[in-house]
Amino acid sequence: MNKITEEITGAGSIGITGHIRPDGDCVGSTLGMYLYLKKICDSDVIIDVILDDPPQIFDCIKGFDSIRKYPRRQPYDVFIVIDSSVDRIGESYPGYEKAHKTINIDHHISNPGCSDINYIDPDASSASELVYRLIDEEKLDKDIATAIYIGIAHDTGVMQYSNTSPQTLRIVAKLIEYGFDFPALIDVTFHEKTYVQNQILGRVLMESRLYEGGRIIAGGLDTQTMKLYGITSKDMDGIVNQLCYTKGVEVAVFMYELEPGKWKLSLRSCGLVNVAEVAESFGGGGHVRASGCNIEGTYDEVTARICAAIGRHLE
Repeated sequence: MNKITEEITGAGSIGITGHIRPDGDCVGSTLGMYLYLKKICDSDVIIDVILDDPPQIFDCIKGFDSIRKYPRRQPYDVFIVIDSSVDRIGESYPGYEKAHKTINIDHHISNPGCSDINYIDPDASSASELVYRLIDEEKLDKDIATAIYIGIAHDTGVMQYSNTSPQTLRIVAKLIEYGFDFPALIDVTFHEKTYVQNQILGRVLMESRLYEGGRIIAGGLDTQTMKLYGITSKDMDGIVNQLCYTKGVEVAVFMYELEPGKWKLSLRSCGLVNVAEVAESFGGGGHVRASGCNIEGTYDEVTARICAAIGRHLE
């Protein structure tokens, strides 16, 4: 696929979705595609973005208020899944299943591509970078550039992670030429935390433990603690990255309890371990240096299992 316009020609309705619990790249890439298609398509074409409860911090992106929770009942002519494999799109799946044509745009190495048309590039920094490649650069404007920039920034740690390529930086340079206040966007959507978010970050750091001679660090929150602080999964963004900054650590693990005995894990690697392979062994997946999975058991049981798996890769 060279340009997305080749695949949506003649469509009267287009659905766009991403993964459950959408992050910055998911929101930025889907809204960037939405704004672009709204610009190039006729006014009578129906274009929907369907995401499950995106974080409110991204309301600085134009089109955020247009996001739907569920797809329309009638079949879409084209349905585009971005930043996700089809099995992680949640409530959007009926829209995908009934669509006449499906497209998958993703950069996760664990995504085999299951749509009519698949554009999967694990070497890309983000799904937002892939969206940039697929649109006509001459049609870019400030709003589209803002959405794509936020997506790239969030999946590269503001251009600090190893997935930041020279091409990524060249794209970012072109985007900021559109004149949006990118330092303010990063402060609001990436760095700024509420008081409660800082409290739970401090608690996780204080109660974290080192394993495998200090090469693994793990910390987590159970449902009781989450209820005590009145927090949701959105309040825990960035904790695993902070754990990874610990000197001597090769892999960081942050977990929180979805329900009693069921834990969601986020894994971050400093480069030595392919955490996508670790996550896949538990039915999860993701990137070489950032992946996730779900494991059942007590906190200590889950910690022991994940650290043993990581330990085998460290060997």
